[in-house]
Amino acid sequence: MNVYEEVRAFYEGYRGEKRIIGRSREGRDIFAMYTGGRAARAGIAVYAIHAREWITAYLALQHLRRGVVRGGAWVVPLANPDGALLVQEGAASVGRAVRGGIVYLNGGEDFSLWKANARAVDLNVNFPSGWGTGARNVRSPAPANYIGTAPFSEPETQALRDFTLAVAPAFTVSWHTKGEVIYWRYRQRGWRALRDRRYAALLSGATGYPLAEAPRSAGGYKDWCVEALRIPAFTVEAGRESFAHPLGFSALSDIVTKNIDALAVLARAFG
Repeated sequence: MNVYEEVRAFYEGYRGEKRIIGRSREGRDIFAMYTGGRAARAGIAVYAIHAREWITAYLALQHLRRGVVRGGAWVVPLANPDGALLVQEGAASVGRAVRGGIVYLNGGEDFSLWKANARAVDLNVNFPSGWGTGARNVRSPAPANYIGTAPFSEPETQALRDFTLAVAPAFTVSWHTKGEVIYWRYRQRGWRALRDRRYAALLSGATGYPLAEAPRSAGGYKDWCVEALRIPAFTVEAGRESFAHPLGFSALSDIVTKNIDALAVLARAFG
């Protein structure tokens, strides 16, 4: 099975609270599953928003299997299903209407480094906080870094926006690959910066990854959560830098070993 089929099968068999939060550009479901108790301050964990980082969806399933003992969190294992299938299965995974254009933009049939969705929008630069101001942003469709026609132009980011606003989470954390580092800051200052760094330190302790900042990056889900919702939000870059994109199953054991407790540790801090 491909990653979308595996996540869907897991969702169908999941006995906890769950919901479909939206659909992708190609009409695929975007799933969310809840783990933990009825916490007043639950969080949201997002995985595989970048296509070539589909391996993090399997970390999400491990987090759900592991569960959260104290506190709670919604888990969105595969935020970019169309992009993940482009990487895994190529242009045949998208409809004929977009297939030729996608292959042209990609420069060929090898989609292994593709980050965007099926409309060549990089979903993690499609949020309004600093939209279009990132150092690597581009303004036309591309395999990576294209900001879209406007913030929330894509059904996938609209789904994350609406779900996040409905949940009103205490925190969010997004798993990416690679580099083994945790980004925690987006222009917050004063007591909010001190608060968020303390929670980031818990993630660092759970994973062994150091904390870092990315002042030239903008438009991400983390950035929007920090700026618009004023909550702690984190991006965890899992997987050793020595691994090559796209990280596959050979990297999963290392990723799971270092990240398996991270969601539970963060949820407990807010529980």
